[in-house]
Amino acid sequence: MRCPYCGADNTQVKDSRPTEDNTTIRRRRICVDCGGRFTTFERIQLRELTVLKKSGRRAPFDRDKLVRSVQVATRKRDVEPERIERLVSGIVRRLESRGEPEINADEIGTMVLKALKHLDDVAYVRFASVYQNFREAKDFSSFLGDMEEDAQDSGDDDRDS
Repeated sequence: MRCPYCGADNTQVKDSRPTEDNTTIRRRRICVDCGGRFTTFERIQLRELTVLKKSGRRAPFDRDKLVRSVQVATRKRDVEPERIERLVSGIVRRLESRGEPEINADEIGTMVLKALKHLDDVAYVRFASVYQNFREAKDFSSFLGDMEEDAQDSGDDDRDS
């Protein structure tokens, strides 16, 4: 593993442990040349995925881009990084287990929206505003109205049982 500080190839693993959900190995490393310490993560990758963009362009699936978009949506919210990691890992596992090498960007966005809805309402609205390309304040009002109706409908279902 190349050192991010000096670029040397001579690094050593000092500590390894699984993450909370046992889907990733966290490794603490030290550079023998400069003494720099850093962390790497090792994950299983079942297959290479390609994302079909709305423009028709194809791009390799980028897990880190997915993490960043969820982090932006949850910024300044009381959401633990471990919950974000579990959310992203769950989405990636579902994508990989589908058996299809190509996935529409819309499908990924929909999966993120559903996951954020259960994680944090504000993050859900933030992500939706970008994903659904809100242009005006009325777009937010309409979305929040639909969200309120969904909450009331699911609450009505609970009372019927």
